[in-house]
Amino acid sequence: MDRKPKRRTRERILTTALACFNRQGEPGVTTSAIAAEMEISQGNLYYHFHNKEEIVNALFGEFEQEMAHLLDTITPPLNEAEDIWFFLHLMFELIWKYRFFYYDISTLMSGNHKVELRFSALLRRKEQTAAAICHSLWRSGLLQGDETQVTALAANIALVGTFWISYQRALHPRADADIALGVFQVMQLVAPRLRADARADLDAIATHYQPATTAS
Repeated sequence: MDRKPKRRTRERILTTALACFNRQGEPGVTTSAIAAEMEISQGNLYYHFHNKEEIVNALFGEFEQEMAHLLDTITPPLNEAEDIWFFLHLMFELIWKYRFFYYDISTLMSGNHKVELRFSALLRRKEQTAAAICHSLWRSGLLQGDETQVTALAANIALVGTFWISYQRALHPRADADIALGVFQVMQLVAPRLRADARADLDAIATHYQPATTAS
């Protein structure tokens, strides 16, 4: 019984910190601001986390675990182009949930050695999963081109998936990144390589992600 309130407070700290980091960026948030947001004392916060870096590390651990679970669910061989869209949608949703990690990746990694090593490994695994998906679709005949082109496509998918949020944040500093637009951009990378029937299926799915046109 004694451990439950402590656990709830720890979880609340992480939930509140994640919301603050996503809203303001991690460098702009202090432990005192997190405590104030929760209406608890800093001493109470420090009982669970000695500093902000420990909070960031704990959040990254949660993100790492959720992303690993997602990547584990993608098991080639894949025979349907919809498999890659499903994967992309879930991946962008998860990145959005922990989006502050993607605001300025190089600064984050240079300031936190633990996150640097684990984030690098996670990014490599994401690229490997994208490569496995693309090569599976290529071997099934849904993707066209040679092996070098398919490998490059997979790398570009991982690249856009990793840096889309930071690009959008730089382009529109006061607006949230549009994850649907991120998925749409990746779809347009893949589209030219798809077999005609698969391309038609993609065009139908893409309408759900395509940005609305604005009148000039």
